[in-house]
Amino acid sequence: MNTTMKTSNITGERIKKYLEQGKRFDGRKLDEFREISIETGVSKNAEGSARVKIGNTEVLVGVKMNTSEPYPDSPDKGNLMVTAELLPLSSPRFENGPPKFPAIEMGRVIDRAIRESKLIDVEKLCIKKGEKVWTVFIDIYSINDDGNLFDAAEIGALVALKNTKIPKYDEKEDKVLFGELTDKKIPLSKNTPISITAHKIGNNFIVDPTLEEEDISETRVTIGSSNGIISSMQKGNLCALKTEEMSKILDLIDKTYTEVFKKIEKHLK
Repeated sequence: MNTTMKTSNITGERIKKYLEQGKRFDGRKLDEFREISIETGVSKNAEGSARVKIGNTEVLVGVKMNTSEPYPDSPDKGNLMVTAELLPLSSPRFENGPPKFPAIEMGRVIDRAIRESKLIDVEKLCIKKGEKVWTVFIDIYSINDDGNLFDAAEIGALVALKNTKIPKYDEKEDKVLFGELTDKKIPLSKNTPISITAHKIGNNFIVDPTLEEEDISETRVTIGSSNGIISSMQKGNLCALKTEEMSKILDLIDKTYTEVFKKIEKHLK
């Protein structure tokens, strides 16, 4: 990452002083998300898709399905693969080429949030035990990075999955008829795992940081939960957290979950 593009020390100190007063530059509270905008069905070539905007941060998520062999240790379960591409058009900090650590980490965090929450009923994705299963591919693309790509991407993945329909499969020819969808939706549980990332800046904890806030974050914790039940957790950056600080993060994310759920609920039906 080009450090010259990061938030200046002067701006960083101003942000910290504001946070000490319980304020943020854009007028939000420390536990408040920016406006969330969601559009579904944005890709005609995907089995499910969503565009998510959180403030000026924007991502596109597409879900594709194909058949493949199951993994040896789960012969009667479908597969899940999540990849993220941080596109240069979304930020001059990102470069073309093979995925770098930030993109790899994002894919793993979103994968864990979905997988560990048991959102997808993978046993119902089995076509023939030990031979053929459905594989679910979730592709995430950053369109504009103004902070908090993690949460935008996970919301996009969740909404896209909720709107995914299984394509037709010709058993005789053993091929998927791409572009021809059945009326069957991908088998999902009633869980609604939402990942929320809390950032520590000085003595304060915030959610949904802008890019300037994200730049001066000392550490972050992304927690995937559904109705108060935590299914995944990932810590980023080097700063350690005390037990009491972790308790504050858990309380903050538990409170924020309700707010975020209300904003996206209509897209989850």
